[in-house]
Amino acid sequence: MLAQQQIHVDTRGRGTYDLSAEVQSMVRQSGIRSGICHVFIRHTSASLMLCENADPAVMRDLEAFMARQVPDGDPIFTHTAEGPDDMPAHVRSVLTQSDLNIPVIEGRCALGTWQGIFLWEHRHRGHRRTVIVTVQGE
Repeated sequence: MLAQQQIHVDTRGRGTYDLSAEVQSMVRQSGIRSGICHVFIRHTSASLMLCENADPAVMRDLEAFMARQVPDGDPIFTHTAEGPDDMPAHVRSVLTQSDLNIPVIEGRCALGTWQGIFLWEHRHRGHRRTVIVTVQGE
């Protein structure tokens, strides 16, 4: 059995957006009890991650780490058509993930106690992001 839906997320700019409840709801609605949930983002300047979902300091620390590694406006970048965060957003996306695979057990994503599914927006300006959720199994 296969089920597929899209999530549209209107971001408010750089930061993380918790998709866990929406993805879990899609898995439940699919009727699939055992299988895999594949989550894919259709963009090159935003990404997906499984991450700590309890302490907001984790997200701030990840952002601080990424800002140090891939700073906006770095003069090594020539692709700046959309501003100083343009190429850094692409690099951040490449360094993270564009898809996730999560086991489905007993009709839900088998996330750990402190795990959440997040969209990580890498641009300063808000965007409408599309995430495709595919659930496969029986």
